[in-house]
Amino acid sequence: QVQLVESGGGLVQAGSSLRLSCVGSGRFFSTYDAGWFRQAPGKAREFVAAISKNGQDTYYAESVKGRFTISRENAKNTVYLQMRTLKPDDTAVYYCGVSYISGELHLGRNYDYWGQGTRVTVSS
Repeated sequence: QVQLVESGGGLVQAGSSLRLSCVGSGRFFSTYDAGWFRQAPGKAREFVAAISKNGQDTYYAESVKGRFTISRENAKNTVYLQMRTLKPDDTAVYYCGVSYISGELHLGRNYDYWGQGTRVTVSS
C-alpha cells in the first residue's frame, strides 16, 4: 500500500512557475514508476509527465514538453513537477500516481495508487 500526498498548487498568473511535490509513504517507493496527470473542469483526466523508478527515463505530453520537468528524490520518497511558463490551459487539478509494473505510463489505468490532487489555477 502506498499513500501519496500532493502539494504546491495555487493561483498564479500566466507566465509564472510552480513546483508540485508528491510525497509517498512506505519503504518501497523507489520500486514504482511515477507520473503526473491533470483534470481540468469538465474534461477527462490526461497524462502530463512520467518518470521511471530510478529517474533515468522521463516522458511528457506534447502540450507540456519544454515547459514542465518531472524529477524524483527516492531518498525522500518524493516526485516533483516543475512547471514553467504556465498558461491558462494548464488550469486543472494535478494528480500524482505510481505504477508498480512498468508499462505505458501515459495511461492512467496502469497506475496502482493515486493522491488526492492539488489544484493549479492560472489566470490570464
